[in-house]
Amino acid sequence: MKCKLLILAGFIFCCASSFAQSIVSAPFKTVNSKWNEMAPVLSPDGKALYFTIAKHPQNIGGEKDPGDIWVSLWIGGVWTTPKHGGTAINDAEFNAVAGFSADGSQLFLLGHYGKNGNSATTQGISVSRKVNMDWSTPENITIPYFLNRSKDFSGMINDEGTVFVFSADSYDTKGVEDIYVSLKKDNQWTEPINLGSQINTPSQEWSPSLSADGKLLYFSSNGRKGLGGFDVYVAGRLDDSWRLWSAPVAVSNVNSDGRELFYRQFKSMSLFTTTRNSDGYGDIRGVVDSMYRQPADTVIKILEVKYDINSPKSKTVVVSGRVTHSKSGAGIKAKLSFKSDTTINLITAPDGRYKISIPSTKIYNIEVQAAGFVNLSERLDIHTFELKTLEMNFKLQPIEVGAVVNLKNILFYMGTTNLLEESYPELDVVVAFLNQNPKVEIELEGHTDNRGDAKKNLVLSQQRVDKIKSYLVSKGINHRRIKGKGFGGTRPIASSDSEDARKLNRRVEFIIVKD
Repeated sequence: MKCKLLILAGFIFCCASSFAQSIVSAPFKTVNSKWNEMAPVLSPDGKALYFTIAKHPQNIGGEKDPGDIWVSLWIGGVWTTPKHGGTAINDAEFNAVAGFSADGSQLFLLGHYGKNGNSATTQGISVSRKVNMDWSTPENITIPYFLNRSKDFSGMINDEGTVFVFSADSYDTKGVEDIYVSLKKDNQWTEPINLGSQINTPSQEWSPSLSADGKLLYFSSNGRKGLGGFDVYVAGRLDDSWRLWSAPVAVSNVNSDGRELFYRQFKSMSLFTTTRNSDGYGDIRGVVDSMYRQPADTVIKILEVKYDINSPKSKTVVVSGRVTHSKSGAGIKAKLSFKSDTTINLITAPDGRYKISIPSTKIYNIEVQAAGFVNLSERLDIHTFELKTLEMNFKLQPIEVGAVVNLKNILFYMGTTNLLEESYPELDVVVAFLNQNPKVEIELEGHTDNRGDAKKNLVLSQQRVDKIKSYLVSKGINHRRIKGKGFGGTRPIASSDSEDARKLNRRVEFIIVKD
């Protein structure tokens, strides 16, 4: 099996070169709906798909129900129309599957069950047993000092029923939700262990799962600079304390500008959910590749590696990827500039592919240019001896009237018009783009979230637009080519019920009004 190596914290992650490229959606067309599908889990024989649907009118609690378990069967190369999982394992609260025993006779469930419904936010897990073709009434399992103050609950239990990883807002949570583990020893569950700051951020970590050997942790986070609201990451466990981990890296090709959650490996395929091109809030996708049909120890093999950090070779990282058309996906020949204290330039192949070795101890501003396309700016902060390979793909927008360009690296100090220092490289990319395309005219738009006084937000967004326009004009751009308007919080692109969503709403964009 061909593989590419990624060295992290003294570990080699061996991933098949075709990893995550065989993402399939067709078999799940009968499963996905206008409602929110989440937490997909395959039965041990791979013939039944259990997952949660939120707000479905046929849930126990109707359209207000936060989630019931539904089941679909694998017949004829597709999943059958889902059926409600029944009243034994569902109630009017949130219900989800955490895993199966290896023989399929036990079904582990999130939360405790009782006469008054599921207490998922305050208790741990339950187990239901196979009785003929049905599941028995769940039996509650006690985990000492378990607490989850969040309304959201996600997690996974391994096949042996001895390791439970989960996301919760608990006693020592440092962020919004952190990831924890509880271990079954001598027939008793341990107090939850926080996995530490290498995994958990001040933001949200969700939907953790483990590889078959328990050495790799997959999880979603919105606290790292990714492609979308939530991206999927993987980290290697370094010892048995469950507190030491390699630096998490994004799972290649799975992530998008949407929300990717509930990534989990099974024998026949891996499953996850995404909001990208979804029928509703979230759809189920599969990752099918021959690597997943190999024995567990050949899926992702970890080997200890020793190397001298003073060696010149250990201070470089190989960056590779592709530049493509944002609409057609076709490769584009482009110029890439990696700028730090010096500038490294390269030209991609005609199909947009590139590969470059750069020092791994610097912060880079990356500029991507191609004739007929809007210049793109990205910030890369690696500053580590551990990362040896990195994949970065870029999508360029064609220059056309109506094209909307999000200037995601233009940031202001909170509540002011003062630009953060890291904003200027992207502003300079806009200057270069306008100089290279002298006929182009743009309209700047400033947006805030909807917290606080609406009138003050409107004024602040206009002042920020004026600030950006002044900078562009100071660099020689004719002021007649730049219009600008602040909209405050009146044009959100996401709901405002979380910090992740509010962050998306706080943005600066420009629209091409003349090309």
